[in-house]
This record gives sequence, structure tokens and C-alpha cells, in this order.
Amino acid sequence: MGEEGTGGTVHLLCLASSSGVPLFCRSSRGGAPARQQLPFSVIGSLNGVHMFGQNLEVQLSSARTEDTTVVLLVGLEELTNIRNIERLKKELRASYCLIDSFLGDSELIGDLTQCVDCVIPPDGSLLQEALSGFAEAAGTAFVSLVVSGRVVAATEGWWRLGTPEAVLLPWLVGSLSPQAARDYPVYLPHGSPTVPHRLLTLTLLPGLELCLLCGPRPPLSQLYPQLLERWWQPLLDPLRACLPLGPRALPDGFPMHTDILGLLLLHLELKRCLFTVEPLRDKEPSPEQRRRLLRNFYTLVTATHFPPEPGPLEKKEDAVHGAQLPRACYLVLGSKEPGTGLRLVALQLGHRRLLLLLSPQSPTHGLRSLATHTLHALTPLL
Repeated sequence: MGEEGTGGTVHLLCLASSSGVPLFCRSSRGGAPARQQLPFSVIGSLNGVHMFGQNLEVQLSSARTEDTTVVLLVGLEELTNIRNIERLKKELRASYCLIDSFLGDSELIGDLTQCVDCVIPPDGSLLQEALSGFAEAAGTAFVSLVVSGRVVAATEGWWRLGTPEAVLLPWLVGSLSPQAARDYPVYLPHGSPTVPHRLLTLTLLPGLELCLLCGPRPPLSQLYPQLLERWWQPLLDPLRACLPLGPRALPDGFPMHTDILGLLLLHLELKRCLFTVEPLRDKEPSPEQRRRLLRNFYTLVTATHFPPEPGPLEKKEDAVHGAQLPRACYLVLGSKEPGTGLRLVALQLGHRRLLLLLSPQSPTHGLRSLATHTLHALTPLL
């Protein structure tokens, strides 16, 4: 696999490692799907570089020119031992919507954080109770309620799904075209990489879908419409209240400081996150720019200030040497003049990490206090 960016265009290329035959190429420009495709000569050159390094037992990870970046990625073993290329190319088409959504300017962030994008419904206990009852009636432990690719509520079995399937399944549902019901075969990268499970989806309201992960049973006809109406018809009002939560993540009326332009809250143990750039939507910068700033800031602080949790041996060494991990950091963008420049602040407390994008008028001496207050307010929710 390879990725090349030229003049704002990103290409994702997948090649058969043994023969160099292109399996697919997906392109994106400015966050939207693009028709521009890589020339066959470029594809051949990329494969030649890969094969040359492979013969020398060297793995090429990236190559750069002034205006181009090429990244080579290692695919699954199933993609390296191909018996029928044409059949594989046909089967891979089912993944195009998911692949395109990763290349585009998504409102989600689970691809970067490896945490499940979630929202907080106002009537969470009612929805959770109905979800558990529906799951028992349907005969599966893996059920979730998803709005715009974000999990509203889920059964314990669904939350026990490992990474990356817990992130990929709701993202997949959010990337597909709207349908009243689906019976979709999926392979779980960790749970079941060779035998497909069935992903059943039932649309309760436009944009709000019920998702079930199951085996051969139950049949879709058993769930729709009888079982669906029994459990969810009485909850139409709480379900409608979930619809605006897609981009907003938090329930209407949640107290938010007026300087906050966007936030990312991660629960590092549960592998769940809340991500929104909806506060003060009428102010600059745009929602797309806010998402980009928070994504870049997350990458920065994760790599430099908040490294991954240490193992048992490292924890012992830290205790001996009195090492202290930083609890907070901030960044001011743009002009250094007082009262100008967007603020970005990160705060970690226990298993929770909060990142905030703040307006220029927010005083730097109050950033930590504002972040601490916001984290305490959000803690009961996630």
C-alpha cells in the first residue's frame, strides 16, 4: 500500500506485493473524493521501489521530494498471498466507502486516537435499558446505537470488542449510504480475521441506526419490523433528541465556557472519546480548521508531552527516580501580541486527557484553571 500527496491530492494505492498488480487506488483532494488517478508509470515506479527494498531486506516506510510524499504501508497477510487477483479486486470494492472516508475530512477522530467516537444522550439510561432488552430478545450480546458514525449507547459485549474493530464498525456504518436495513458481512481484524460475521443495521430515524454483530442468526426479517417497533416505538422522543448529537457530542444545555471553540476528551482506559467543534460555531476559525488544529495538537502532545502509559517495569523505574509526567501544556498560535492567537491546552488527570481549542481572548494564565474546570464537568459523562 502507498499514499502520495501532490498539490493537495492524496492517493491511497494498494498493490499485490508479489506481482505489483494494482488492487485499487482511491484519491482525495481537499477532503473530498477526487477522480484524478495515479498514472500507471507512477504505480510501476512505486512498486519497483518497494520490490528493490524488499530484495535487500529493507522496509521502505517513506520517501519525499519538494512537493510529494510517498508512504508505503504493510498490508495483511491475506493481501500478500493472493490466489485470484480479479476476485480480490472485486471483493475490495465493498471497502471503498470506508477507505474514502479515511482519506476525506471526517468529523470523527477515532482513526487518530484509536478511541471510539461517542456522544452523550440526554436520556442515556432509558436508551441503555431498551438496548439491553432488545439485545436479549434478538439473541446477540453485541448491539449499539449509532448516530453519524458515533456511538450513543452500547451493550457490554459491544464495548468489549477490541481495537480496531470497536472504532471501525461505527465508522463503517457512518460511511455507508442511508438504507432502512442492511445485512453486511464483516471481518474483525482481531476477533475473527478469516470468518465473516454479520453486521445488521436498522434505521430508527434518519441518521440514527441500530447495529447488531451476530452469526447466522437471527434473520433480518425477525428483527424488522416487529421486534423493532416493540422496543423502540415507545422511545421516539429520546431517540429524536439523539439526532443533533452527531456533530455536537454533548447534550443541549451542557455548561460550556464561552472561550471554548472545540474539545477532545479521551478516556484512555475505556478507549472512548468525545470530539466536537460545535461551540460558538459562528466564530472563526471554521469547523474544518478547528478539527485540523485539534488533530495536529493531539499528535503533538501525544508524541512529546503525554507518551503512552508505561509498563510495569518502567513504572518501577519512574518511582525510583521520582520521574513526573507533565500534567498540562499549552500552545499559542499566530501573533505573539497579547490577546491574539488561538490557544490550545492539554490536561491529563488519571485516565482522562482533555484537549481544548480556545479563542484568542482567553488569558494564558487562566488556561489550566479553565481546562481543569471543564474536565471536572465532563468527568461524570465519560
